[in-house]
Amino acid sequence: MDSARKTQISMQPAAIKGRGAASFVDGRFAVRTAHGEDDGWGSVYEDAELAARPDTVVTEETARSIISRNDSPDIAFGQSVNPYRGCEHGCVYCFARPSHAYLELSPGLDFETRLFAKTNAAERLQNELARPGYQCAPIALGINTDSYQPIERRFRITRGVIEVLDACSHPFSLITKNASIVRDVEVLASMAQRGLVSVYFSVTTLDNQLSARMEPRASAPHSRLKAMRTLAEAGVPVGVMVAPVIPMINDGEIERILEAAHEAGARAAGYVLLRLPHELKQVWRDWLQLHYPDRAAHVMSLVQQMSGGKDYDARFGHRMRGHGPFAQLIGQRFQKAWKRHGFGRLPALDTSRFVAPRKPTPQMELF
Repeated sequence: MDSARKTQISMQPAAIKGRGAASFVDGRFAVRTAHGEDDGWGSVYEDAELAARPDTVVTEETARSIISRNDSPDIAFGQSVNPYRGCEHGCVYCFARPSHAYLELSPGLDFETRLFAKTNAAERLQNELARPGYQCAPIALGINTDSYQPIERRFRITRGVIEVLDACSHPFSLITKNASIVRDVEVLASMAQRGLVSVYFSVTTLDNQLSARMEPRASAPHSRLKAMRTLAEAGVPVGVMVAPVIPMINDGEIERILEAAHEAGARAAGYVLLRLPHELKQVWRDWLQLHYPDRAAHVMSLVQQMSGGKDYDARFGHRMRGHGPFAQLIGQRFQKAWKRHGFGRLPALDTSRFVAPRKPTPQMELF
């Protein structure tokens, strides 16, 4: 463990420029924690200043498998591929933060600073698609963490995965909040012509200042809309996810986001309420108290009203939409705006074109 991780000061978290989380919230599987105590020499505060400016560290890892499968009744996809673990975007509300606890790392700052790149993802994917008996079904790319987060510019793992899918005509969808996806517009447009791809953009707010606080290293809202337009004009089916919807923070923007996204070419839309599983509850409460202390209690009261009196209701059918009067009001507002702008569904992805790739062999091609 490096020195920036060893010292945690027993004081209120402070906002960190360029980071969403404000502290190293302990993971639920942590067997030990460290807290600095002032010994009168001031060194603990010097260490705290170092810990408050953590650099991004990327560890390359070899994945043993790459396709994840689920049978959750409220999720529209059955299998997914995640090229990275952790996400530098630093979205403070990210439901995937607690997954870092399995690595014995903090779902707080570690999630956005201690990243893992699955450098053999394309190779593993090709092998898994080539297995006898594989049944083609659309793959959701980068669901747990964003496939186009900033480190993709360096590692290009997502690009490699898409090239494998393109070569065997395998359909996929993805959701991102990074405008760098336009780098791959040509291959995405080519696959779109064969009914093999659809793209959703996550737009949480149109307010640049709020975006910078909540999702500090994601593309600015106007950049996402510009990228949306670029893909739509290239023929790629594009949708928008208003996610997450947070009472008293961004819920007042639902209608404006849908209007702006439709103008940029989005033809499908959805929304998800704020989800606070496991350690994310503390990460979120710290952020809320730092940036909106005047309304923090009210925000959490409304969140709990939509979650049966708890910070989070994990039951299928409730975790995405919530329940109660306020959740119903949000749903009604969304549906009215959805209908007003003429949103619909994106075209179904075509699984009939899939041709299984051949597994790599140690023997070179003879002809």
